[in-house]
Amino acid sequence: MKTKLPIIFILFFFSLSNPVSAKKSHGIAMHGDPKYAANFLHLEYVNPNAPKGGTVKFGAYGAFDNLNRVAFKGSKAAGLGYLNDTLMRRVWDEAFTLYGLIAEFADMPEDRSSITFYLNSKARFHDGSPITREDVLFSLETFSTKGTPNQKKTYGKVISTEMIGSNGIKMNFVNNEDKELPLIIAGFLPIIPKKYYSTLDVTKTFLDIPIGSGPYTIENLDPGRQIKYKRLENYWAKDLPVNKGQYNFDHIIYDYYKDATVLVEAFKVGEYDYRREYNAKRWFSEYEFDAVKEGKVILNEMDNDRPSGMNALVFNSRKDIFKNSRVRLALSYAYDHEWINKILYNNAYVRTDSYFDNSPLASTGLPSEAELELLEPFQDQLPREVFTTTFTPPKSDGSGNPRENLRIAKKILEEEGWFVKDGKLTKDGQIFEFEFLIVSPSVERIALAYQKTLDVLGITMNVRTVDSSQYQARLLNYDFDMIKASWRVSLSPGNEQQFYWGSEVGKKDGSKNYAGVDSPVVDYLIEKLIGAQSREELTTAIHALDRVLLWGHYVIPLYHSNIDRIAYWDFFEYPDTISLYGIVIESWWINKEKAKKLNR
Repeated sequence: MKTKLPIIFILFFFSLSNPVSAKKSHGIAMHGDPKYAANFLHLEYVNPNAPKGGTVKFGAYGAFDNLNRVAFKGSKAAGLGYLNDTLMRRVWDEAFTLYGLIAEFADMPEDRSSITFYLNSKARFHDGSPITREDVLFSLETFSTKGTPNQKKTYGKVISTEMIGSNGIKMNFVNNEDKELPLIIAGFLPIIPKKYYSTLDVTKTFLDIPIGSGPYTIENLDPGRQIKYKRLENYWAKDLPVNKGQYNFDHIIYDYYKDATVLVEAFKVGEYDYRREYNAKRWFSEYEFDAVKEGKVILNEMDNDRPSGMNALVFNSRKDIFKNSRVRLALSYAYDHEWINKILYNNAYVRTDSYFDNSPLASTGLPSEAELELLEPFQDQLPREVFTTTFTPPKSDGSGNPRENLRIAKKILEEEGWFVKDGKLTKDGQIFEFEFLIVSPSVERIALAYQKTLDVLGITMNVRTVDSSQYQARLLNYDFDMIKASWRVSLSPGNEQQFYWGSEVGKKDGSKNYAGVDSPVVDYLIEKLIGAQSREELTTAIHALDRVLLWGHYVIPLYHSNIDRIAYWDFFEYPDTISLYGIVIESWWINKEKAKKLNR
């Protein structure tokens, strides 16, 4: 029997006949085999006997107005990921491997042209109803037609599905070029209940508490101010090996603060319990408060081996003033990292010089022979430096007066037709003026320092601070000249790179291609890394992509740290083994005796 759904490229086939024999697996890995055997009992970075109980409070900046996992408009509440399970669960001590969750087993052919999921008969939504293949199909259709641009592009590669036996669902792909696609569907597609979401306009935000399937449900909320999650004691998957020893807090609360300074001070007086500090100078200068001296708050620094990603000032190349990459290069010479790092951050940071820094994925030296095979067909479309020069960001003497860098910037700008007239940089009567849009006061200090050096060049940079809801709205449709943004990456980059740099998604609202990268070369390299059949091929494609992005001067790379800095009130405990990716807060638990002494 065939069932047609309102999506023109997907046909769903239902068959009650015996399925073709399949090699079912408890786990799937991007490259190689899963680390854990089929009979594993728990993950190595958890305590399987961790006690359950207690309440943890987190602080969040801004506000929220959306509980809808599908709609990408509005500001989603923190913690929504706890509501909905996925078909399989990603683990954090392997580069990119997933194990059974809603799908107890998976069958993925060697060529990765399809994947078949066999649902766990115990899988349940929070209302007790079973999670069915119809819910999986509905979720796939919904996110592929009404999700973010990246979700539409990724999940839209499923061209047909087949029902296999009593609990299997096979997804056939448009081709087998995207080697990551089966894992993306397995680990990132939220499975939502058809009976609940089919009655809604899923493109709109809402604040009604939805039906989920994950370890927590929403107990109550104060829109924009607080959201409280409650652990489900009868969570259907609590004893699965991939979940054992995790999700130990009875309640998780996120309190929202609209002022970043108040957010920090609230932690110091115990208004919330755990804080990860990303501002190194604040870490060194503002964490000697009474609770630390009394031993009530623990400060901890943990090394990490994960890629840092890119933290940068972003040029919106959709804007006429930033279309010229040489102009963007000139402005990068005006950013004085050495002085900013010394004065604002006590030299706590390392300058970022790769989109995949702090990992073997970062490009170094000149392109290898394998990289050149990918890059040379595009020589006429790429800067010659991609082939001849190792990328390094401009460097100053740290004095706060980067004369040499500003001379270089001035020379480049003049070569591109920009000259100072009456103290203002102009070209064909147009004054060089743009706006730096910010949402956090901590970014303002960087902005003002940058503004000062740009002024020497005759460039007017206006700094505008807006609240979080305005900021998100303007990011959604790229209504900015410059912002500060970060792109996270894993040890196994893949489809998210399309969302970050792909030409197609960059022309649609809601992507993270904030820079407006519109390059056939970038698109080609992203397809190559997605289609990589070995770790070596993946690394080669990433190195090539890294070089092209760096020499495109789409951003001014800022800095990163190889250390996780965390502060927490001393009633937490965590496993001895730390995962490859660092802290996994879901594996922590509360020491009830310590909590009692602290009145937590």
